Amino acid sequence: MQILSEKISQDKLKVLAANTFVDMIKCVADVRLGLLAVDAELHADLEALLLENGSLHEDLWGFNLYPDEAGDDFVEFDSLINIRAWQGNRSRHVEDETVRQQIRDVVSKYVE
Repeated sequence: MQILSEKISQDKLKVLAANTFVDMIKCVADVRLGLLAVDAELHADLEALLLENGSLHEDLWGFNLYPDEAGDDFVEFDSLINIRAWQGNRSRHVEDETVRQQIRDVVSKYVE
């Protein structure tokens, strides 16, 4: 479990994924600070790590990366931590396209 401070290759993501879910790695992005936490069994663990490091709950969104995929199949906007009616997100899926784009931007910042 780590907050990335530099770019990571898709090959390294594949190695991390192989250690847990085989073809997928869980991630949480802080869309305000542009941070990316990766590699835990639960999105909630990554969320807690970011909160301990100064992130705000409303800025954190969980998703999964599939290192063997590309395009729209690379990112899956699904996590229990995304259920927050008070922010207008009533499902596990990130419903707001603006937030999905912010997540894509954070992923692009850190994944080569």
